[in-house]
Amino acid sequence: MYEIGLTPEAIDDLEALRSFDRTRVLQGITEQLEHGASVETRNRKRLRPNALAEWELRIGKFRVFYDVDERAATVKVEAIGTKEGSKLFIHGEEYEL
Repeated sequence: MYEIGLTPEAIDDLEALRSFDRTRVLQGITEQLEHGASVETRNRKRLRPNALAEWELRIGKFRVFYDVDERAATVKVEAIGTKEGSKLFIHGEEYEL
């Protein structure tokens, strides 16, 4: 079981969401990342090396970017974005991975 933590930026991203969406994202984070956060599935994948995070979790149109520390059994959520078509928006700005 992993302990899940959020960076201040990820908390800001959550607060910017509608209440319904915020609940959905938090529920998805808990369900998907508490157990097996570093196992690739249909909705979890390891990303190519980038400056944001090592892993991506898909929850509908939302993308949760996170890093896993296996030794400490922790997951650190770095950012939460939205996918609109082929564009990714993080912190309200278009982002290229």
